[in-house]
Amino acid sequence: MYESMILRTIARLMLPLLLLLSLFMVVRGHHLPGGGFVGGLLASAAIILQIVAFGPDYAREIIPVNYLRVAATGVGFAACWGLLALVQGQPFMAARWLDTPIPGIGKLGTPVMFDIGVYLTVIGVTTQLALVLAEEPTLYPLRRSPPPQTEPMAPEA
Repeated sequence: MYESMILRTIARLMLPLLLLLSLFMVVRGHHLPGGGFVGGLLASAAIILQIVAFGPDYAREIIPVNYLRVAATGVGFAACWGLLALVQGQPFMAARWLDTPIPGIGKLGTPVMFDIGVYLTVIGVTTQLALVLAEEPTLYPLRRSPPPQTEPMAPEA
């Protein structure tokens, strides 16, 4: 955590912008560069910026979720959309698309839903990792034993 007014001001302003940009990357990522992984990294970067500017307690306070549960939900969500094709007799991860496109988003299908699972997984894993690293000094303090006492040496004659 840094005691910088400039960093804290920028961090507050960037949080909603980075989260919106991450959602944009997920939605457009199937047809253009982006996707669940890049979007997840952007969302995680927004939260990590809060950790750097304000500390891990503040980051947990503004977005109070269990990030390991978010990661597990993302893995399950992605797996469900991959298994949908197997249930229908297709190869694993075979794409299924809606016939009518959604205005502003385009066609939705199982690859987009898989990307949302990847998005959640990346947010959960990277943010939890950053929080554990930021909280490490308080969770696992160094246990140092005092240095061994040595008797002062007498000057040689």
